[in-house]
Amino acid sequence: MTSNRPMRASKTVTAATAKQRMLKMLVCSDAPEQALRYHGYCRIAGVDEVGRGALFGPVVAAAVILPECMDELAAAGLKDSKQLTREEREDLDLKIRGMALSFSVAEVDAETIDRVNIYQASRMAMLQAVMGLAVEPDHLLIDAMRLDHPCHQTKLIYGDALSLSIAAASVIAKVHRDALMRELDAMHPGYGLASHKGYGTPEHRRALVEQGPSVLHRRTFAPVRAVDPDAALEEQVLSDFLFEDSDLEEGAEWV
Repeated sequence: MTSNRPMRASKTVTAATAKQRMLKMLVCSDAPEQALRYHGYCRIAGVDEVGRGALFGPVVAAAVILPECMDELAAAGLKDSKQLTREEREDLDLKIRGMALSFSVAEVDAETIDRVNIYQASRMAMLQAVMGLAVEPDHLLIDAMRLDHPCHQTKLIYGDALSLSIAAASVIAKVHRDALMRELDAMHPGYGLASHKGYGTPEHRRALVEQGPSVLHRRTFAPVRAVDPDAALEEQVLSDFLFEDSDLEEGAEWV
């Protein structure tokens, strides 16, 4: 029996879009901080990083210790920096810096990222930011990571969308890195850094193909390595170093 009901077109939602929708539904508040204060912690540092997925420049982390009352920041709409406009971030950045008990920003450069990998470089930047605080924290609230630090820690998944302290760190780090990218755009023209902040947009990838990577590009990242003229040479030198011709002959013995 044939149905006369009209067919509905199915809509495909990408994982990235679904994640963004989910994040917008989360409520950023001081609930994580209140729970920690209930257990006796007073100097709670929110810690976050930005620039982890970029192809150019440093990864930047910030650590922020806010006062117990965060009503002003909550009323101002503080949340994950990626959910805010540039104007909103810069306004909140000033408010956070003005009321924070202490804050610190740290950078880990592209050369180090290539040497130790982006995950470890992010942890290094976060640790440096915590160690740069003028007020010693008694607890760290960290967005999805743990650090090699003796302080008590809470790893909070999607922390920048749930905790005002982590969101504050996210904003400070983002504003700092975006300003740095605008400065570096003048020093490394042609890539469009001021607009995409070093991330792998189509504009950035086209520029990489046309003019190759700069000294501040992350050469171990696949889109950069694919257009790096030195990459093939490095691989060839490594191959020549590791293998003698006799090693590649049929029947060669491995010891």
